[in-house]
Order: sequence, then structure tokens, then C-alpha cells
Amino acid sequence: MTIINDIKIKDRYVHNLPENRELLGYARKNRKAGNLAEIAFWKQVHGKMFHGLDFDRQKVIGNYIVDFFVKRLGLVIEIDGGSHNDKENYDTQRDKYLEGFGLKVFHTTDYDVLQHVSIVLADLRKYIVDNYEHED
Repeated sequence: MTIINDIKIKDRYVHNLPENRELLGYARKNRKAGNLAEIAFWKQVHGKMFHGLDFDRQKVIGNYIVDFFVKRLGLVIEIDGGSHNDKENYDTQRDKYLEGFGLKVFHTTDYDVLQHVSIVLADLRKYIVDNYEHED
């Protein structure tokens, strides 16, 4: 069980997520190339460094590739940068699709990750506690 700030966190595995296998090569290429904000975030969370949680990078879910995914929580983390400008409808549609499987989506910006990663991690910690607190 994950514990954050002495608060038990409830696991919310979502099984049997669809995966467009045609996107796997593209996701692998994205992982290798990576953008600066994703790499900076990854350095803070890889290897279960963030409260023992395992993060996947560039995870294919359906016809989408999400930036980060925590399977144990059913949590998607999106780092929105310039490529998201003028794509509000696309992002909303993607979020609704992912939420339709019971997943939660946490958004932050590439600017915040690069300039204030400790605040982003605190916000993520709070988001997880607020949405996954285990009720005894």
C-alpha cells in the first residue's frame, strides 16, 4: 500500500485497457527522444522514487499516447506544452475517453515542470491524496 504524508492511498488498477499496437513504435521513439520537461519530470519519479509508485512513460491507451501512467492508481499525467496550444477540444476529448475507463488525468505545464518541479510534485502529491485516499 502506498502512504503519502501518513495517508493511506487506495490502489485503483484499471485492467484490460485497449492499446493501438500501431502506436507502440511511435511511443518508443517518443520515449527515446523525450522532451526536456518530460525528462526533467522523469528524473524525479523514475525507479519508484516518488512514494514508491511505478511510472510508465509514453504509454499507449487506445488511440492515444499519454505522457506518464501510474498503473497502480489508474492515473495519467500529462505535461502540456506548446503542442497543446489551440487543441483544447482534442485534449478534452482525450481526457473524456481516458476517464471513461475510470482513469484520472492530472495536467501540468512544461513551463511549471522546468521552472518549479518541486511545486508540480507537491501538486501531484496533493492530487493523489485528494483522489485516492483510502477510507478505512
